[in-house]
Amino acid sequence: MKKFLIILIAAITLSATGIHAQDSTLQDLPAQWSLQYCIEYAKKNNIQLNNLRLNTSSAEQDVLQAKAARYPSVSASLSQSFVNGKKTDVVVGGLSSQANFSGNYGINSSVTLYNGGYINNNITAKQISLQSANLSVEETQNDITLNITESFLNILLAQETIKYLEDVLVTSKAQLQQGQQRYDAGSISKKDFLQFEAQTASDEYNLVNAQNNYRLNVLTLKQTLQLPSAYDFKIEAPDNITVQEMIPNLASAQDAALSTRPEIKNSQLGIDLAKTNLLLARSGTLPTVSLGANLASGYANLSPDNKYFTQINNNFYQSLGLTVGIPIYSRRVNKTSIEKSKIAIEQAKLSLADTKLNLSTQLEQAYINVQNRQAQYTAAEKQMKATQDSYDITNEQLRLGAVNMVELLQQKNQYVQALQSYIQAKYSAVLYNKIYNFYTGVPVSF
Repeated sequence: MKKFLIILIAAITLSATGIHAQDSTLQDLPAQWSLQYCIEYAKKNNIQLNNLRLNTSSAEQDVLQAKAARYPSVSASLSQSFVNGKKTDVVVGGLSSQANFSGNYGINSSVTLYNGGYINNNITAKQISLQSANLSVEETQNDITLNITESFLNILLAQETIKYLEDVLVTSKAQLQQGQQRYDAGSISKKDFLQFEAQTASDEYNLVNAQNNYRLNVLTLKQTLQLPSAYDFKIEAPDNITVQEMIPNLASAQDAALSTRPEIKNSQLGIDLAKTNLLLARSGTLPTVSLGANLASGYANLSPDNKYFTQINNNFYQSLGLTVGIPIYSRRVNKTSIEKSKIAIEQAKLSLADTKLNLSTQLEQAYINVQNRQAQYTAAEKQMKATQDSYDITNEQLRLGAVNMVELLQQKNQYVQALQSYIQAKYSAVLYNKIYNFYTGVPVSF
């Protein structure tokens, strides 16, 4: 029982420590998140990005290792042995035990003088891989930026939808109250009054759906930011959102994207790496020249008159050697490496062409989306204003008894639909503007 209590107390202590650490982390986060803060936070804390940064650190170590191949290698060896055996004693006759000690000590060094340019080309290959790793980080940052921007705008859309639907519901409740008074006074039928009730319930349902969408959009952004589930996440809405921005023409945007986007640079590095690998493969057909040196000595206690340091001095020797390796026939290993490297170059060129084509296609689609969404926004804005005016007029006519309940509800539903279309068109236009400009190198901001 005592052991159980100790374990329980330890578990509670560790749990409390973990909760305190998490609470401390949450306290450092802002009360409201701007779009820019969301993007910067994700760039710093995203697990996938940090894993890619570790790949970059690993690539840096590969570069250092490749450069170190220029320098000599040095190693030391030391061995000490003990032998115990019997030998014939010529003085007293018979066998006697004798223990012998011996030791060998050495230092070896070697350096490559020439290997067909392999060392320098290998350094170049590792440096290219390092650049590619950095560009992979940048590519992922771009993807995360667009995901965050879309999620952020979806939250703004949901918030604005909720605001408008709350106003609609307030109007519906006021109409319901007026309908109750008119029904009690006998000026409208029960059927008309029930239509007021049904419309109010429908508006409440639409508002609940909008609130649900808001919560789901907040959850999506929290998951993208990889925030703790317990964190009460709120965004900071911008003071002003420009819907219709000036955008560069398609040709200018494609030129800018092809010269700045990291996926293009990464594909170009793929060609450079393949060409460097071809040089590495060709170095296998060239001679190698290396220089080796050795210092060594030894000691054995076979003769008591031959002292330790005397033996070390007498047995000390030095060697210096030059080794030349000439490949003659490698059973097609080198030739196959060369031919496959040539194939890899062509594949890298095709990969670059494919990347450019995909980027150009994405930009063209984004350009069309911007034009379409801006046109939709303009039309939706006009429709919303027209249906709002019509609804206001019909509402006044109902008060005067010039129209019936059915006509009012028809106008109201048209207004609500136009309102939702307007809000959707507004944020779609903003999103596609941001995406298109981001492709050309313009940072996402409000």
